[in-house]
Amino acid sequence: MIAFANAKINIGLQVFNRRADGYHNLETVFYPIKLYDVIEVVEGADLRFIPSGTPVPGSGENNLCLKAYRLLNETYALPPVHIYLHKHIPIGAGLGGGSADAAFLLTLLNNHFGLGLSESELIGFARQLGADCPFFIKNRPVMATGIGDLLEDIDVNLSGYWMVLVAPPVHVSTAEAYGTVVPHEAGRQLRTAIRQPVDTWQDAIVNDFEAGIFAVHPEIAIVKRSLYEAGAVYASMSGSGSSVYGLFRKPVKLPDLELDNQVFYLEI
Repeated sequence: MIAFANAKINIGLQVFNRRADGYHNLETVFYPIKLYDVIEVVEGADLRFIPSGTPVPGSGENNLCLKAYRLLNETYALPPVHIYLHKHIPIGAGLGGGSADAAFLLTLLNNHFGLGLSESELIGFARQLGADCPFFIKNRPVMATGIGDLLEDIDVNLSGYWMVLVAPPVHVSTAEAYGTVVPHEAGRQLRTAIRQPVDTWQDAIVNDFEAGIFAVHPEIAIVKRSLYEAGAVYASMSGSGSSVYGLFRKPVKLPDLELDNQVFYLEI
């Protein structure tokens, strides 16, 4: 059984106060995009994780897909499987690829073994794997609060726009991102701004990670500026970086950006 695990972008990312558990409260809009990893599950004599495509850093034993399998296995005593993961979504780019893989695997195993888990039950398991894993169970535009795990459906539709997604050859760790961010506890009214025309977002919707990350990695700021110069109606870093996306009213080609970066041209 095969699943195509899509990436996401963040539209706005407000970082509030630091919590007692060490995490930060935040507010953001998660939006799914058409950029995919491929996951296949095949029953076998033992549990195996077989990656391909973009190299996955770290030990395979720590991969979120294996953690997702083991989490369900604790309750349902699943047969062993071989998990094939072909990575295409850039890693460490703020696109949620690893979280998507884990969440889609939960759904894949639920369907393959007929576990009968509801969306809310799958979200409960996903929440144990990572803050943005629950989003990929819903996989539709949501307002995310808490640490990114409290989800509320929101009416945001970017159909008709084209996206240029740029992944610079820079890895931004979560620790680095939070080490540079300045929380804004007062907020910026993202709930109101997201409902306004996209043309107004440039002045109203902000990713709080940008200022700190751009200071450390100015090449990422250059990418954002280049997207606006090319005619984007809105451009932003996604998540804690390093990828940057631009929304365009018509298809464009940006060969200058392709020289040093991975560039994806996506219809929304």
